[in-house]
Amino acid sequence: MAMSGRLAKLRQRFGIAAPKVAVHTHMPWYLRWLALALLLAFSAALAAWMYDAGRRFAGFDRDEVERELASARREMESARGELERLRAVANAADSRLSIERTAQQKLAQQIRALEADNARLREELAIFESMLSSDSAAAASLSILRFKVDPEPTPGEYRYRLLLLAPSTRRTRDFQGRLELAVTLTESGQSAMITFPGSAEAESPAFRLTFKHFQKVEGTFRVSPAARLESVQARVYETGSAQPRATQSTAPM
Repeated sequence: MAMSGRLAKLRQRFGIAAPKVAVHTHMPWYLRWLALALLLAFSAALAAWMYDAGRRFAGFDRDEVERELASARREMESARGELERLRAVANAADSRLSIERTAQQKLAQQIRALEADNARLREELAIFESMLSSDSAAAASLSILRFKVDPEPTPGEYRYRLLLLAPSTRRTRDFQGRLELAVTLTESGQSAMITFPGSAEAESPAFRLTFKHFQKVEGTFRVSPAARLESVQARVYETGSAQPRATQSTAPM
């Protein structure tokens, strides 16, 4: 009885009715991870290829775009170089223009100086011509020539100019004296006369005269800005004389 039970158990384990046994090949874990990485890389490459193929199919070419971008960068660098060159040319032109402007200003100053010298020479020539062509009566007396009075930019200020010519009988020694200006003006409907120099200017060098042949006299005087200048009379006194040796009147220009 016991023996028959053991035989039945052996038949169940090793016989036809015994359970099936499956044999699996063991793969290391790193090989499995390597295979998975290769599969992922292949999938990524395939996806990239499909993406590029889709863009080319849709009309987008990456290489062509990169070439165009490189061409645009080259053109931008060329334009930048041209801009720098034009800036340098503009700066050089500005420098030349500044130099030419300075030269023109200096030339204009020289021209004005030459014109002033020319006017002075013409005036002196006229003086000598007057000295040579004057008659005996005029040559024997002191003469006032080219007496002018002009307003200055400052209200109430005037500039006077005159030329004194010594008499021929006195040209062997210096003429010494003083100049006096008698200014006639109107203010608030009333006429008045002011004499220059005043008491405070009596010893002013601007009104003292010392010359042998001729002397140019120039200066300024001031009156009330509200007054209207009517006329100015120049009077020349010789030292020690109370009567003027020569007088001449003019109106302001």
